[in-house]
Amino acid sequence: MGKILQSLQNTVIAGVVLAIIVFAAATSGFSSIAVDHGYLARYLHVISGVMWIGLLWYFNFVQIPTMPSIPDELKPAVGKHIAPAALFWFRWGAMATLITGLWLIGPNLVDALTVTEGFRLIGIGMWLAIIMWFNVWFVIWPNQKIALGIVEADPALKPKAARTAMLFSRTNTMLSIPMLLCMTGQQNGLGF
Repeated sequence: MGKILQSLQNTVIAGVVLAIIVFAAATSGFSSIAVDHGYLARYLHVISGVMWIGLLWYFNFVQIPTMPSIPDELKPAVGKHIAPAALFWFRWGAMATLITGLWLIGPNLVDALTVTEGFRLIGIGMWLAIIMWFNVWFVIWPNQKIALGIVEADPALKPKAARTAMLFSRTNTMLSIPMLLCMTGQQNGLGF
């Protein structure tokens, strides 16, 4: 068990194997199980969404509020090692969530994006998620690269870039609350 849990890769592989075993055990005895692309898309959408929103909330509920109390000599560890790794998974979690969401909505994409009756809630949720995805890729990440020194920039720009990234991250945190309401509401029959 130690070899599995000491390696993130092995832990994830074990998690996938366990998910397959649980699915097989839960569906045993059924002569035919209709698992279409929608189920797989929803599962991958939820997994990637947990990665994205989990890291968004980590940044806003843990890292940003804690940074002022971290001694100056320890801050480079966060800025040079932890934040860049977390931002990698954050932005690719956002991308995977967007792609799997579009795959999941499939032929109903136009209805959702135009917020047609029956798709109002998920349509609003999709627009909020698209705005959030845009913020991640085109505002937060470019400004974080400057703030963290990942790209060459005038040192005087770092505080402004850090503030911009923080404000858009807070915007995404705010938008995530109604977005999750829309997502879970639609899934539970509140399509409006």
